[in-house]
Amino acid sequence: MRVLGVGHPRVLDTWRRAQAVCFDVDCTVCKDDSLDALAGFLGKSEEVEAWTTKAMDGSTSLLKSLEERMRILDPSPSDVRAYLETAPARERLCEGVEELVGALHERGVAVYLISGGFREMAIPVARALGVESKNVYANRMLFTSDDETGLPTKFAGFDRSEPTCRQGGKPQVIRELRKIHPYETVVMVGDGITDLEAASEADGADCFIGFAGVVLRPEVQKGADLVVFDFGTLTRELKRHKVCFLGSGAWACAAAKLASENTSRLDTFETTIEMWVYEETYEGRPLTEAINETHVNPKYLPGVSLGGNVHAEPDLETAVKGSDLVVFCVPHEFALGLCNKLEGLLDKDAAVISLTKGMRIRPEGPQLISEMLRKKLGRDCSVLMGANIASEIGQGQLSEATIGYARADNGKIFRDLFQTPSFIVTLVPDVEGAEMAGTLKNIVAVGAGFSDGLGYGSNTKAAIIRQGLSEIKELSTRMFPSVRPETFLESCGVADLVASCYGGRNRKVAETFAKERGERTMEELADDLLGGQRLQGALTAEEVYSVLEVKGWVADFPLFSTVHGIIVGQLPVESITSFMGSG
Repeated sequence: MRVLGVGHPRVLDTWRRAQAVCFDVDCTVCKDDSLDALAGFLGKSEEVEAWTTKAMDGSTSLLKSLEERMRILDPSPSDVRAYLETAPARERLCEGVEELVGALHERGVAVYLISGGFREMAIPVARALGVESKNVYANRMLFTSDDETGLPTKFAGFDRSEPTCRQGGKPQVIRELRKIHPYETVVMVGDGITDLEAASEADGADCFIGFAGVVLRPEVQKGADLVVFDFGTLTRELKRHKVCFLGSGAWACAAAKLASENTSRLDTFETTIEMWVYEETYEGRPLTEAINETHVNPKYLPGVSLGGNVHAEPDLETAVKGSDLVVFCVPHEFALGLCNKLEGLLDKDAAVISLTKGMRIRPEGPQLISEMLRKKLGRDCSVLMGANIASEIGQGQLSEATIGYARADNGKIFRDLFQTPSFIVTLVPDVEGAEMAGTLKNIVAVGAGFSDGLGYGSNTKAAIIRQGLSEIKELSTRMFPSVRPETFLESCGVADLVASCYGGRNRKVAETFAKERGERTMEELADDLLGGQRLQGALTAEEVYSVLEVKGWVADFPLFSTVHGIIVGQLPVESITSFMGSG
C-alpha cells in the first residue's frame, strides 16, 4: 500500500496533471453502498450486503451480484423515492469530497461519477457535488407501468446495455470519454475491484487511487497505485499554479498587486509570486532590494503596496523556475530580447499571458507580441488588455479588462489570477482583436494629447476618438480577418481608447509636445515627464506607419499617418485635425 503522505512521486505528478477525475459513488463519494442502504430501508439488509461484498472483493461477477441484489430488493418507484427522501444525498457524502470536487472544478478539471449502482440513486449525489447529470454513468432501473394509470409501478429489471452493469464497464466508459474529449490524463478514484479495473486496461485511466475511508479491501489495496483514507489528503496534493511576472514597470506592478491578492486567497495558486526585475540602482541601492524590503516599487509605482508575497528577483532563470503561469509585461521594444533569453527556461506546461501593447516589425511583416511569444516559446499565449491606468488600479479604483484567449481553460485560470471586486475581467476568444485594439489605441491617445495641447475642446477630441476607433477596427480586420467586431466594444477596445485619450502617459507627453510646438522630441519629453517609464505611442506610430507604407495603405488611415508625421517633424502639430476634411 502506498499512502499519500509518503506517496510515489509519479502518482502524485499524475494526480496533479489530471484533466479528468472519475469517482466511484458507493463507499467512495458516499459513506454507504446505495443498494445496501436501500435494502436496510426495505428490511432486506443481510442478503443484499452479502452479494455486495462478493462483487467488491471479486469473488463473483458484477453482473451476477447486481442481478441477485435487485431480485432480492424488487423495489418499486415509490420505494426508491421514499428512501431518497429519508436519506438526503448531502448527508451521505464522505467528509471532504465536496471540497475536493470544488477544487477540481476551480482548476478546470472535468469530474465524472461512474457507478456500478443505479442512476436513480447517483443523480441526487451528483447534484449535491455540483456535477452535471451528463457526467454521471450508472445503470438504469426498468419498471412496468400500471394499465389503469400509465404510471410506472413494478420493478422489471435493469438496462443491460449499460456498460457499468458488468466487469470491464468502467474502463469502457473511460475509453468512450477519451474518444469524445482529448484528455491526456485521467485518474480513477474508488474503493472496489471494478474501480481498480479502470486503470488496468488499455485506454482506461492512467492511474487508480484507492479510497479506504469507508472500507479497505485487500485486493484493491494490493493493486492500487495509491491508497488514501480521506479526501482532504487529495485536496492538499492538488496542483497549485506558480506565478512569475516578467517586468516591474508601473503596469506590471499594478497587475502584480491584483494577482498577489488572489494568490494569497485562493488555494489554486502558490502564495508567492516571483517578479523578474531588470536590476537598476534606485537612491543608491538595488531596486530589487528596495522592493523586497518595502513591498513597493518606489521608482515606477510609488506609494502602492504590491503585497508581501511578491518577491523581486534580478536573475531571469531563477525567477521563472518552476512557474507554470508566466505574465509578460515589459516595454514592447524589449520583448524580443527577453523572449530570446527565455528559450529553454520555461516549464513544458507553462501558459503565458501578455500585458504588453505593441508589435514587432519584420521584413516579412508585422508580428503581434503574443504571436512572437507563442512561436518562440512554444507555449499558449493569452493577452490582457483594457482601460487600465496603472496608478488608478494601484489605488483600487474600479476598472475592467479583457482577456483574449486561444485556449478557454487558460483564459479562465488567468481571469482567476487577476479578477478582484474592483478589477472586473471578461473573456473573449479573440487574441488578435484584443491585442490590436490595445496596441493601436496608443497612437490615438497621442493624437488626443496633441488636441489637448493645442487647447481644442471636447468636440475635437471626440472626433479624434471616433476616427481612431474606425481606423483601429479597419487595420485590425485587414491584418487579421478573423477578429470579432464585438471585441472592439469590450474594455480592450472602446473603453481602453477613451481612458487613454483622457489619461495615461501617451496623452500627457503629447500634450506637452503640442504646447511646446515640438521644441523637444517625444523621447526627450518622456525622459523628463515619466520618470524612466517608456512611451509606447510614438514607437507604435512609427511601426504602424511602416506597415501602412509597405501595404500602400497610408491614405486609408489619415489619423495614424498624421500622428506619425507630427512625431517625426514632417507635419505641424496643428495638422492633427486634417483628417476631418479628408473625406
